[in-house]
Amino acid sequence: MTLAEQIIKWKTNKTNVLPSEILMVKPDKIMIHDIFIPFVVEKFYEMGFEKVFDPDRIVIIFDHLVPAAKAEDIRHFKIAHEFIEKQGIKNVHESDGICHQLMHEQGYVKPGDIVFGTDSHTVTYGALGVFSSGLGYTDIASIIGTGETWIKVPETIRIKIDGSLPKGVYAKDVILKIIGDIGADGASYKAIEFVGSTVEAMSISSRLTMSNMVVEAGAKVGLFYPDEKTCRYADVSNDILTKFQLEDSASTIKVLEYKAEEFVPVAAIPSNVDNVKAIKELDEIKVDQVFIGSCTNGRLEDLEVAASILQGKRISKNVKLVVTPASREVYEMAATNGYLETFVKAGAIITHPGCGLCCGRGGGIVGDNEVLVATNNRNFLGRMGSESSKTYLVSPAVAALSAIKGFLTYE
Repeated sequence: MTLAEQIIKWKTNKTNVLPSEILMVKPDKIMIHDIFIPFVVEKFYEMGFEKVFDPDRIVIIFDHLVPAAKAEDIRHFKIAHEFIEKQGIKNVHESDGICHQLMHEQGYVKPGDIVFGTDSHTVTYGALGVFSSGLGYTDIASIIGTGETWIKVPETIRIKIDGSLPKGVYAKDVILKIIGDIGADGASYKAIEFVGSTVEAMSISSRLTMSNMVVEAGAKVGLFYPDEKTCRYADVSNDILTKFQLEDSASTIKVLEYKAEEFVPVAAIPSNVDNVKAIKELDEIKVDQVFIGSCTNGRLEDLEVAASILQGKRISKNVKLVVTPASREVYEMAATNGYLETFVKAGAIITHPGCGLCCGRGGGIVGDNEVLVATNNRNFLGRMGSESSKTYLVSPAVAALSAIKGFLTYE
């Protein structure tokens, strides 16, 4: 069996599951963020529910709209607070960081769990061996009322990467290259599982970056087999590893094999995530703003890479650099380690932990015809500001180097 099948089999107590089979599952956690809480609440009561099935399995996170950028944002907070109090929900985070950082950082998800959330990048938790995916607010309303939902067992695409990545190449370059090869709809409702020596050597942070972006190829989930690193991070016993093993004979619809040494620094070119080019092949592109953050690349490891490049340097006089730690915990550790001081001395603007610029709600909206180099996961037209602006998606290293040079560069 593939990893997706193994998790579903374990959670449904079945002896076997097959691709495209439709099964009922009971999610371990349901995440709702501030943008969608009013719509979930409305549908919840519209369906006739009065009480959630289990308040302890629900996590509500304020991250997209904090601090409020528009007056109407306050409506979301008011409805959320009323629902939280009425339903007795204790797992609540206001301005503690991005939902897709907090869910694993705060221990809400564990290897082998099934988790759904009101955001497509819920796939991030697959890095820990979690079957996690985003659903619409009507589905989420139904789940928090009944405690269950249906899923179709996805077919699996296996990505095998072996070898050592070259200096200056990071997980972001790897996943962008893979998305470029697969295409924006090449993995629609498929599971992607990552295997190989390169994958095994990756840190949990790098794995999170990879899983975070599988949805940009249409994938339902993006999974890594749990290992000892996973168990340490998730604070679970190594006994869980016996339940999920790589099986070479598992039925996959496609296997893509890569040599790590052949990866190079890349960028996703405006305005499609699957339009991926090697940076060395691009003409010089002047940069107006750089963004380092998001649920893709706002973790401590990412800030460390950027800070090491910016240490003792100043950003180009014509560039704005915005740095947004993924969570309050990351912010505090970055301050303790001196990364924030490095950013400040380099001329950066450091914002509060949250989604901010990534979702186009604040923290450095891009103007007409401006070029943004960013470490987040989407470069769609108008997502981060003016519809005439252009966003290039890159690794934290490329972002930091581009901020110094004033143009898109990997060296």
